Amino acid sequence: MFSNVLSGRHAFGLASALAFALVVISPARAADDELARYKKAEAIAKVHIAKFDRLDFDAFTNQKWDLFKESHSADIDVYWPDGHVTHGLERHIADLKAMFVYAPDTRIHEHPVRIANGEWTSVIGIMEGTFTKPMPIGEGKTIPPTGKAFKLIMCTVGHWTKAGTMDKEYLFWDNQSYMTQIGLGK
Repeated sequence: MFSNVLSGRHAFGLASALAFALVVISPARAADDELARYKKAEAIAKVHIAKFDRLDFDAFTNQKWDLFKESHSADIDVYWPDGHVTHGLERHIADLKAMFVYAPDTRIHEHPVRIANGEWTSVIGIMEGTFTKPMPIGEGKTIPPTGKAFKLIMCTVGHWTKAGTMDKEYLFWDNQSYMTQIGLGK
């Protein structure tokens, strides 16, 4: 009889220990797992934002086109403010180079807003330059430079792959304001 009481007490103690583990330890472990996932996502976001900064402040501003492969996949899709979409890094770089033909001092030196969430990042920057060279418009024709400066708020939204490069990039700025500032808009 005495052994039955001990077995009952032992079973009760074991059940209590299991209940404690389920109620106290399991949520703590889940919270630890969630915190670990959050910390990992934050670390990845910091890497992506740092790549964005280097991309605009160094690669774009200084026309170091070879650095774009560090942040852009070879088959990137780029969505431009005027609505056209380009496919592939080579085409994207060609479009960017065209901006420097007529405004060779084009630059981005600040990102006052940086946002990251998972595989998405976004920065708001200030793009500046001066229309000092003829602007090609096709068929051998050009628009003469106006000598006028521009300063635009721009936004870039990027989707990052597991390989650490963007496969989608969305560019936003006000084209009407851009054209007006360089003396071509109304």
